[in-house]
Amino acid sequence: MTTLDQPTATAPAPVTSGDRPVRRELGVANALSHGFLLLWGLLTVLPLLWMFISSFKTNGEILADPWGLPGALHLDNWVRAWTGAHIGRYFLNSLVVVAGSVSLTMLMGATAAYVFARYEFRGRQVVYYLFVGGLMFPVFLALVPLFFVVRNAGLFNTWLGLILVYAAYSLPFTVFFLTAFFRTLPTSVAEAALVDGCGHFRLFFRVMLPMARPGLISVAIFNFLTHWNQFLLPQVLLQGDESKWMLAQGLFALSVSQGYAGDYARLFAGLSIAVLPVLAVYVAFQRQVQAGLTAGQLK
Repeated sequence: MTTLDQPTATAPAPVTSGDRPVRRELGVANALSHGFLLLWGLLTVLPLLWMFISSFKTNGEILADPWGLPGALHLDNWVRAWTGAHIGRYFLNSLVVVAGSVSLTMLMGATAAYVFARYEFRGRQVVYYLFVGGLMFPVFLALVPLFFVVRNAGLFNTWLGLILVYAAYSLPFTVFFLTAFFRTLPTSVAEAALVDGCGHFRLFFRVMLPMARPGLISVAIFNFLTHWNQFLLPQVLLQGDESKWMLAQGLFALSVSQGYAGDYARLFAGLSIAVLPVLAVYVAFQRQVQAGLTAGQLK
């Protein structure tokens, strides 16, 4: 009588995780990226923090202990920078010019971008690429002809001329960014508004612009930062009359004069005044900036 061999039970083979090396590599990459971002953040924040702290010191404290804390908060440094160095006047001048240039840039850029994104017409791509080509044209190459164009137009040494130049140089980026953003908006909403009797202008201002609010805020903030920190164009187009100077020109004059005079406390106070609006705008609208930059990827 023969018996059948019973199958022998074998122990299950150990499960080896094939993705452990991948996870380990991803962990190392994340650690390196976070370390680089931390280093970059420290390199950005620490000089600003040192500048703010130094603006409340005396000149003796800055020279004797540049890395230490102030013995007392000397707010008179800010007062002397605001009034004595005319930083307050330059601050208001820059505020007026930047508000006008950003408003004009956003109005013209949003209108052009909406047309490029939503309407078909002959030569659309050619005109669009002409706008985008302005991104590759550096401002340094156009300083001399720009000077003569503005002077011949009677806009030299005027805020209006500076506003128009700011808007012209910001249009390529604004059109490029907003065209891509308008293309992500749903066409069904625009078609429904047209069926209900909404005209093209009303469709743009009442329907499409509110839908494009995250992108508009993001581009407006980038343009604000660019115009606020601009130094070369005001230095060329605003000469002679110091009452019309921009903040960057005033800070340059202050750095030269106080560098020789040794009043570093007033210089740091003036720099802090110039940085505060940039920080305030970013803190107030950081969520909108992130939403505008990621909206095209999420839709």
